[in-house]
Amino acid sequence: MSGALLQTGGGGAISQLLARNGVPYADALGSAIAFFVALGIVYAVGRLVLIPLADRVMDSRGLEVHARRPLRKLVLVIVIFVGIAVAFGFAGYGNFLQSLATVAAAATLAIGFAMQDVIANFVAGVFIFTDKPFRIGDWIEWDGNSGIVEDISFRVTRVRTFDNELLTVPNSHLTDGVIKNPVAKGQLRLQVPFGIGYDDDIERANEIILEEARDHPGILEDPAPSVRLTELGDSSVVLKSRVWIDDPSRSDFVKTRGEYVTSVKERFDEAGINIPYPNRTLGGSIELGGVTEESITADD
Repeated sequence: MSGALLQTGGGGAISQLLARNGVPYADALGSAIAFFVALGIVYAVGRLVLIPLADRVMDSRGLEVHARRPLRKLVLVIVIFVGIAVAFGFAGYGNFLQSLATVAAAATLAIGFAMQDVIANFVAGVFIFTDKPFRIGDWIEWDGNSGIVEDISFRVTRVRTFDNELLTVPNSHLTDGVIKNPVAKGQLRLQVPFGIGYDDDIERANEIILEEARDHPGILEDPAPSVRLTELGDSSVVLKSRVWIDDPSRSDFVKTRGEYVTSVKERFDEAGINIPYPNRTLGGSIELGGVTEESITADD
């Protein structure tokens, strides 16, 4: 039995056994049984050995859950492909397998040209999983867009915008350009400009800005808040406050900034410090009935 198995393949040995027992279509049936038996054995071995091995490798690399799912699927696809190849040989489909390989090579070349974008996105997805420029739940910004990452696959990344719109972004778009990840480092610095009048007390304005930063529970004491005069504008003196927040997210950023600006504005009002608006002077002339009225000006 074992000699026949080696000489004729698993399909031939099973076919001979079926033929001796009078089973009709013994050759075709034997090859089919050998094919599925070999495929089942390889698949079972792959699930029991290769998948746990891949899990241990991913554990050692520190990959997150969202990165492990597609990699596990990729390993499973490889196991199935190997199982089919082994099953073809075991069933005695050698000539058919060679013909199939020739057709597959030509088809692969044609498909490769037709799926360049898909392949580029797949490669970009691999880089995202290995380089980890962002993770699920991160707030990212790119090409004028921003949102929270909801899912990462090998082809696309899905991002929920702050208007609750779902963007499906090809991975190559996120690896070819610059991505800003404000929440990657755990702390985020906010720069908040305040404009005051030229006649206002700059020192008093600085004190108010720093006091309100120290009193806000969402602003860190270390690094300490700071304020600097950064610009002498056309109608205002610009004081820029720099404060830090911990464990930032989009909601925390908007809430903290809004509360901080509101409290400073209220203190400015109490202290008589103005936040000026731009003044513009319009000049020209109007001709009415041959009479020219010149130097008409208006301030807003």
